[in-house]
Amino acid sequence: MGFENKAARFMRNTGPARFFVPAGLIMIVFGIILLFLNTGNYVETTGKIMAVTEIPAEEDGGQSFDVEVSYTVDGKEYDTTFSGLSGTFKTGDDIKVFYDPADPARTTNSKMGGIIPIVLIGVGALALVGGIVKTVSSFKKSRELDASVPGGGNFPSAEFEGFKEAPGVTEYYFRFDGHSLKPGYIVEDAGRNVLFEGKMTKQALVGARTYEFVNHKNGTTETHEVGHTTSQTYNDELFSAKSWFKFDGKNIWDVVHERGVRLSTDLHSKFPYCIYDAAKGGKPFAHIETTGIYVHEDEAAEHRINIPTGNMYYRFWTNSDDFDTLFLTIFAISECEQTVVE
Repeated sequence: MGFENKAARFMRNTGPARFFVPAGLIMIVFGIILLFLNTGNYVETTGKIMAVTEIPAEEDGGQSFDVEVSYTVDGKEYDTTFSGLSGTFKTGDDIKVFYDPADPARTTNSKMGGIIPIVLIGVGALALVGGIVKTVSSFKKSRELDASVPGGGNFPSAEFEGFKEAPGVTEYYFRFDGHSLKPGYIVEDAGRNVLFEGKMTKQALVGARTYEFVNHKNGTTETHEVGHTTSQTYNDELFSAKSWFKFDGKNIWDVVHERGVRLSTDLHSKFPYCIYDAAKGGKPFAHIETTGIYVHEDEAAEHRINIPTGNMYYRFWTNSDDFDTLFLTIFAISECEQTVVE
């Protein structure tokens, strides 16, 4: 597994912790501070204003005052000062004073308390525990995934050396086709014969879209429900714009993994192209590269400076005839705008 995939896995697995754990800690600390400042049990009494000092107003700021107050508790007289008060105050007027019954010298001019500190601490604790639990479960899921797919834990990178030129390996082209009433993607061979196509037959702004997958090699047609891509800001994968979508009601990456497919990505070997090696059952399955719109002639002199489009056009090499899984894998990469996947 390359650096990019290790970084992506780390970012994905620690996503909940990176969001919920700091948020939980902040709420807990803030709740504890409020707990110490809690004046909910302070007792109200009436004090007398002894002096009023006007505080020079700052630019665009309101006028405020320091108010010196005298009050009596159990026959003993106390003095206190309330700073930065706004309003109208006159010497000799009465003013509310709240004091700590355990220490009458501790005062405030307004009570603050209730269950807010407890709620903050409770919610913060839930966020903290939830983030840790979710992170642990994500690491556990990764280990289970490695164990469930042959070779999953040790991606067969070495076996991809020279894969493109190996006997029996053929180059194909995956491209977006928007010039029809059913926009979608198609797979072609070097002769531009369409071998597989996945066309959208029903658009939906909310809910699933309907796609028709047609395998022209074996003559089969299947209808699938494809959801819109979903991003979770606290759990985005490194370098990824979007995370996943539902395919027939399931997470697309779960569907791809269940078919025994694992992906390894190398972002820098042919910059600015993104390159993916796909293994199936622990064996090389396909080598995939992003390309420009001239998928059949990207290496032609007039198109060599063509900038890759990223998520709509690919060239891939394979010795497999499982075009259903090949198409679904590249379709998942394309729809999710993935640059790092596993």
